[in-house]
Amino acid sequence: MDTNRLSKKLEQALNDQMTKEAHAAQIYLSYAAWADSQGYKGIANFLFRHAHEERNHMMKFLEYIMERGGRVRVTAIPAPPSDPSGVNNCFEKVFQHEVDNTNAIYNITNIAHEERDWATFNFMQWFVKEQLEEETLAMDLMDKIKIAGGEHAKSDALYALDKDLLTTPDDAPTAEKATEDKPL
Repeated sequence: MDTNRLSKKLEQALNDQMTKEAHAAQIYLSYAAWADSQGYKGIANFLFRHAHEERNHMMKFLEYIMERGGRVRVTAIPAPPSDPSGVNNCFEKVFQHEVDNTNAIYNITNIAHEERDWATFNFMQWFVKEQLEEETLAMDLMDKIKIAGGEHAKSDALYALDKDLLTTPDDAPTAEKATEDKPL
């Protein structure tokens, strides 16, 4: 008896996203290794933690596909892009990657809505919220490097930023948590 409750289109989109999350982990690993090779241990640590988070996202998709009776397809992942040219470029690449991932998440959410697959639509809401946090965190990183001088940041500013990222939390405050008393 066939127990798959996912359409072929949705099953494929979920498998594609699982691969995209594995690729994201590789990107973060690559950027973390680059940062470490440049002496930025705090930035590397921050990026290594995000690589781990992306692997967890991959597992959520894998488990969900199996839970719905679908067939998981583990495929090859592309190589990460070239190393960043500097810290500013690294954070720009991280931000663009997160925006691209958000668009992929929205696509799956739209398919689930169109197909009236409310279980998948509900599952995807966690990722919609997660991407809001990821984009906010990436924008915060870009703001920090901009304040430090952007592409022309001096070594003392990069040192302070690197030290700060060693202990920066892995999530960012979002608008839904804002109040008049605590707007940020």
